[in-house]
Amino acid sequence: MIHVQKFLFLLWTVFLVCGMELHAQTYPNKPLRLIAPLPVGSATDTVARILAIELSANLKQSILVDNKVGADGAIAASEVSHAAADGYTLLFGTNSPMAAVPALRKTPPYDPIKDFTPITLIGRYSSFLWVNAKLPIANLTDFIAYAKANPNKLNYATGNTGGIVAMAQTLSLAGNLKLVHVPYKGEPAALIDLVSNNVQVMFATPTTAQAYAREGKLRVLATTLPQRSPGAPEVPTMAEAGLPKFSISLWAALYGPPGMPQAIVEQLTKEMGHVLSRSDVREKLEAQQFFVQGSTPKELEIFTAEQLQVYARTLREAGVQAE
Repeated sequence: MIHVQKFLFLLWTVFLVCGMELHAQTYPNKPLRLIAPLPVGSATDTVARILAIELSANLKQSILVDNKVGADGAIAASEVSHAAADGYTLLFGTNSPMAAVPALRKTPPYDPIKDFTPITLIGRYSSFLWVNAKLPIANLTDFIAYAKANPNKLNYATGNTGGIVAMAQTLSLAGNLKLVHVPYKGEPAALIDLVSNNVQVMFATPTTAQAYAREGKLRVLATTLPQRSPGAPEVPTMAEAGLPKFSISLWAALYGPPGMPQAIVEQLTKEMGHVLSRSDVREKLEAQQFFVQGSTPKELEIFTAEQLQVYARTLREAGVQAE
């Protein structure tokens, strides 16, 4: 009887392994869903849609970009963390749900390391510090001086947790400046109020802000990139502008639910790598001032863990308490 049980167990194990291998060999045989944590019109949505079109051509299956907005990206990430590990539900993860949310909450809704399968880093966003052009502020030094002279009279907007953490570090490094925080569910809505002068300053990507800057309604002070953006070489980095210890960066990566078959992970990493290596795709992304940086799954796992530490340390040093 024991031998029969062992035989059946071995048979079942072989069946499972063969089934997973067969699934991987036929993957994908139906459309995929790429869940984005930010709204239509945001930089994340724009980049996700560019890549979904190109990746779907490589995989020979359509990819639906599904915007699950809310809770600083935690709604999108939570859905993926509980999805079937078959490779058909993926997360266009950003620093917001994958680093900031866990750092901002006492009881995070998921673990960015244990509850996801890392696939590949995608790249970094160019984020800039913008002010309403009506203000007598031409650079970061002016902003700091104006804020110190007018405590709690400037409103700053945030459209995502990346903006929250970047502004927290800025205000802390500049001498604990006192501004009023006005949160929004995405950059597009926040920028409308920035242009209207209902709020006066915010960090935002050029994808959503540069049109207003061309019209003379906004003024850019600095970029969060470690080097000047090729798309705006005249704009100084935060370090060059006067805050050399500024360290926050905004990024995007591809994740899946936990426990995805290795063969599918490798296939997605390979195909996304092919997409990111194409010059025409890079040109489309760089037009949004998004800069490609791929990786292996292991490198993304290490990077995610490092970013968790950076965001937690930054918030702690800025005196921001987890809620």
